[in-house]
Amino acid sequence: MTEATDRRAPRPESAPDAPAIAHQPVRGLAPGAPESPAAAPDGSAARPGRAPRTVPGWLWAVPPVAVLAVVFLYPLALVVQQSLAPGNGGGAFDAYASVFASHSFREALGTTVWLAVGATAGCLLLGFALALVIAFVPFPGARAMAKFIDVFLSFPSFLITLALLFVYGTVGMANGLWTDTFGVAEGPFHFLTTPWGVLLAEITYFTPFVMRPLLAAFSQLDTAQLEVASSLGAKPGRIIRRVILPEALPALAAGGSLVLVMCLNEFGIVLFTGAKDVTTLPMLIYGKAILESDYAAACVVAVVNIVISVGLFGLYRVVSKRAGA
Repeated sequence: MTEATDRRAPRPESAPDAPAIAHQPVRGLAPGAPESPAAAPDGSAARPGRAPRTVPGWLWAVPPVAVLAVVFLYPLALVVQQSLAPGNGGGAFDAYASVFASHSFREALGTTVWLAVGATAGCLLLGFALALVIAFVPFPGARAMAKFIDVFLSFPSFLITLALLFVYGTVGMANGLWTDTFGVAEGPFHFLTTPWGVLLAEITYFTPFVMRPLLAAFSQLDTAQLEVASSLGAKPGRIIRRVILPEALPALAAGGSLVLVMCLNEFGIVLFTGAKDVTTLPMLIYGKAILESDYAAACVVAVVNIVISVGLFGLYRVVSKRAGA
């Protein structure tokens, strides 16, 4: 045979015994028992991991609910309890019957309603007109005027009333100018102490609360619609009725609902105008509690005012939700 035929392939060396060693059970552990925890770099055994402790979700609601109960719910409960407290051995609802039968309560309720409704209507008309001018009529300072509306919302109500007194009060600028011009003893401007003066002050103060949502709604309006309507020959009045007003209705409803709620509870404007013949529900509460010390009657009027306010606020929330405000 030749050397090529006698040459055989080398036998493969046997595989190492590592796999067999890997499958050998660990000494000291029974089959199926869990392995011991791995040792830490310093030689100490590592502790098995534990699930983090979680605080129950209801526990987070305890602090704010407690603060709300102490600050708001407890005083409100006291007012309701005082309104139901029997007096002179009578029933629990005697105070309600007495207040509802009084002429002063019915007059205050009627005055409050018509002032709130009238101020809301005036704010809607004036606010819509001013918002139209600021949003769609180019003039210098339009952007600054829009920013001023946001600042105006932070002003207290008595500040606006005080400014009106400086202008139209009995010794205000308008009456002073009239007396100096015509040489008379007093001027003709005395309407601030009447319901119409209160109405003017409320419209002046609450109009920006209508303008703010309107300006936000106008900023989302597609100006291409206005340009198309104008190019087709539509007059400004028709554009406002057909294009702008439908888009502004949700914002008008939301702003009007908010103004209605705020006018219903307004106290500072009526007090600072000095309109003694104008008695609203907040003024009646003040008179019953502070001037007459009739706390039961004051609490009854307060409960009625709260019920009306909460109902109107619910209406405001529904309208705002639908308007996306």
